[in-house]
Formats: sequence, structure tokens, C-alpha cells
Amino acid sequence: MYLIQLLLPLYDNHGQGFPGHFFREVGETLITRFGGLTAFTRAPATGLWREDGVHTERDEVVVYEVMTETLDRTWWADYRSMLEARFEQDELVVRAWPIEKL
Repeated sequence: MYLIQLLLPLYDNHGQGFPGHFFREVGETLITRFGGLTAFTRAPATGLWREDGVHTERDEVVVYEVMTETLDRTWWADYRSMLEARFEQDELVVRAWPIEKL
């Protein structure tokens, strides 16, 4: 089994919040495909990084996660590309871990 997380930005590169329907559509897609999801939306996480080694960039993100028996890498690559375009991101983080349900 795999746990897959998507880190979705709350704001575009100009500081404008993305419309709520963007997040609802992601949720609906994941629920339809995987039968459910967990969305961490109450306390956005803050991502910090340095692209140029000097200036710190910042993003506020929410985390959506699903569990699935198999990892369809092609589907996830295509879906990540679509989300990168929708959320105007150079790169959107989608990560997966093998897990064991207890």
C-alpha cells in the first residue's frame, strides 16, 4: 500500500488566493479515483526554500493525501502536470511512501 501526498499552494505568484473550486475539484478527483482522501487545510504548512542561494522563497500549502494499493506513476505524472498548469507552478510536489496499515 502507498500513501501519496500532494502539496497544493494557497496563493499564486502575485499573492492572490486560488479559488475554492480549484481545491474542491482536486478533492472530487481524488475521492472518485481512490475512494477517499484526507485534507489538511486548517493550518496551512509553510514551505521555505532558496532558489538562488540568497533569497528565501515562501509558499503556504495545504496537504491532500490518499492511500492506494498500487502506484500508477503515469497517472500521477500526468495529474501533477495538469495541477502545475492549473496552480501556475513550475513544480508541484507529489510524494509517495510505501506503508503498512496496522
